Amino acid sequence: SQDIAVTDNENPIALCQSITVQLDALGNASIGTGDIDNGSNDACGIASLALDVTSFDCSNIGANTVVLAVTDNNGNASTCSATVTVEDNVDPVALCQSITVQLDALGNASIGTGDIDNGSNDACGIASLALDVTSFDCSNAAAHTVFLTVTDNTGNASTCSATVTVEDTVDPVALC
Repeated sequence: SQDIAVTDNENPIALCQSITVQLDALGNASIGTGDIDNGSNDACGIASLALDVTSFDCSNIGANTVVLAVTDNNGNASTCSATVTVEDNVDPVALCQSITVQLDALGNASIGTGDIDNGSNDACGIASLALDVTSFDCSNAAAHTVFLTVTDNTGNASTCSATVTVEDTVDPVALC
């Protein structure tokens, strides 16, 4: 009689593919092994697939390297790497509030973005706020629509509108 030991010493073939993922409105994205695996195989079967990174947020915008570990049914393992490109394509939330401004003694009034902004936000942060109109004079004594443009840190933008009511409550100067 003779004992013959059959062993599997061959590592599985790990095959990866690079992908692009989009952050959600909360600034998060996640991936699974099926997103990166590109047909990894082994003659004796695959027991498990594992990724070293599965969650991404605003700090990961751009190219990220992930490693896929492939283990076969006999404990042999191999790895491959892929690039996960994280993108933020979600527009910021632009929130406006209407205001009333008073003309000064010279007949002028000005507003800033902080006067119109009512809590605009974005999961990955706001880069800038801009108003289309910031100065008013006597010819503007009425209600006017202004537009606030909110731009996030990755260049996505959205706008909202508000009413600026311009009032002239300064009494005239009577000279005798």
